[in-house]
Amino acid sequence: MQFDTQSLNKRQTFLFTIFAVLALMVFTPVKTYAFQDAQAGTEFNEYSGEVVDGSTNKSLVFATLTIEGTNISTITNTEGNFSIKVPKEMTDGNIIVSFLGYKTKSVAISTLEREKNKIELEVSVTQLSEININAPKDAKALVKETINRRDENYFSDPTLMTAFYRETIKKRRRNVSLSEAVVNIYKAPYKASKDDAVELYKARKSTDYNKLDTVALKLQGGPYNTLYVDIMKYPEYIFSNESINDYKFTFDRSTRINDRLIYVIKFDQHKEILEPLYHGELYIDVENKILTSAIFSLNITDKELAAKLFVRKKPAKVDVWPEEVSYRVDYREKDGKWFYGYSSVNMEFKVDWADKWFNSVYSTTAEMAITDWETNLGGELPKNRERIKKSIILNDEASGFSDPDFWGEYNIIEPEKSIESAIRKIQRQLRREERNSD
Repeated sequence: MQFDTQSLNKRQTFLFTIFAVLALMVFTPVKTYAFQDAQAGTEFNEYSGEVVDGSTNKSLVFATLTIEGTNISTITNTEGNFSIKVPKEMTDGNIIVSFLGYKTKSVAISTLEREKNKIELEVSVTQLSEININAPKDAKALVKETINRRDENYFSDPTLMTAFYRETIKKRRRNVSLSEAVVNIYKAPYKASKDDAVELYKARKSTDYNKLDTVALKLQGGPYNTLYVDIMKYPEYIFSNESINDYKFTFDRSTRINDRLIYVIKFDQHKEILEPLYHGELYIDVENKILTSAIFSLNITDKELAAKLFVRKKPAKVDVWPEEVSYRVDYREKDGKWFYGYSSVNMEFKVDWADKWFNSVYSTTAEMAITDWETNLGGELPKNRERIKKSIILNDEASGFSDPDFWGEYNIIEPEKSIESAIRKIQRQLRREERNSD
């Protein structure tokens, strides 16, 4: 089946220009150097632990933790673990812990240990009577109204955000590369047509080239990969006025978060639509018409077309096929207004070599979490030379792997245990290199 690629690119700008991001390139190993810096000034205490279901003890992934009355927050990682750094002058306050479908919990910081805290959340039960009262009957109409009301429900002022960004690459289940950065996001109001601008503050990377065989995967786009998943800021990239008609929307179930009734709406492209669009779930506050979260994936209806759209460069004797492409975005609320808080992009690719019996499977994840923000009423923007280009490859910008003390007050999403082990191994290698060079 042949597709009109030019027409497809116009309708799928979100996926095919912003997320045409994977490059397979023959590499030359280079020596890495430890990056040294220090975050001076603020004194803080660091607390770590796990957020779990109070009944089943199951880890809760992407639960939000916020210091009450501040914009400082973090989320749990894919194992339910968290690490949050609290300025010492705030240690007599509380941490608010929330997760979709669970009762929000307030935890006194003074009761926390420095490590191995376990925070249990209780499931929030939705009464059927609540669902039937003034329940909307048309799922598509609810989605359209939610998008149309973004001007009144989401940040209306320019905002300067601090975010932690991370890229990981795995070969099958083995972690082979980790890049991290602290970035400043100059967020335009949701009602404005102006795009957001991003400034790289600091970055670090670590790569085990021995596990990459003869190819190195590079993720083009950096923080923009995750930033453009903010579909309330950029609805035209997935639900434009025209493309929204290509989807079927249905009510799936309801739940509660922060005492709000949330409708879960499933969507998928109509069967007669042959172009690769999306399927997933939208979590909408039914009373206020607010999108609180979205989880969705690309329908890979034609792998050759998808490969052309994703793979920029590759060796001549290699075929690269996308196996899975998925996205997530979560929003947070402050004083009645909502804003972008977290997003992730996950991609899995199969690499077939013409002269090898076995193929390789690579997966890459990019995720970004807002750790703090302040209003930017003056509308200041970074100078052009300081802005990150949308074509950035973070691996090329990051230099070595820094001393962990550099991150100072910045709250981070703790890497998986296996990634931590890889980092420790590489740090030992760097120390040996330094001793050998003396």
